[in-house]
Amino acid sequence: MSFETKLQELGIVLPAAPKPVAAYVPAVRSGDFVYTSGQIAMQDGKLAHKGKLGQDLTVEEGYQAARVCTLNALSAIRAVVGSLDKIEQIVKVVGFVNSAAGFTDQPKVINGASDLLREIFGVAGEHARSAVGVSELPLDTAVEVEMIVKVTK
Repeated sequence: MSFETKLQELGIVLPAAPKPVAAYVPAVRSGDFVYTSGQIAMQDGKLAHKGKLGQDLTVEEGYQAARVCTLNALSAIRAVVGSLDKIEQIVKVVGFVNSAAGFTDQPKVINGASDLLREIFGVAGEHARSAVGVSELPLDTAVEVEMIVKVTK
């Protein structure tokens, strides 16, 4: 089954490719790989999840923010390669979590990205990953996700 069809079966509609909020491009292809810039939790042109995990937001809200970020990253990838069906493997996911002092559940938050990728891509969605707690993120977003994917020619 195609990954584009899988999105439809899951009832997922990818947003339009994200627009940069600074001087960068959302994704770049180099050979067989696409590297995304960090994607934040923008939804319908607004920041959907704002604030610090462990202070302003729950782990579940952070999990949902990571899903939004991942959908934005997939949109950026699709804009570069034309179709998610060109993805061979999700290679690496890096998730940054806007964390209050003492918050240590970053892996549970970034599971929102990992679980979504596994739902869509199955075995091809299994990836290496980092989940990093930070004291601040751009625009006070709760989560930022970047990805590296291997694509077909």
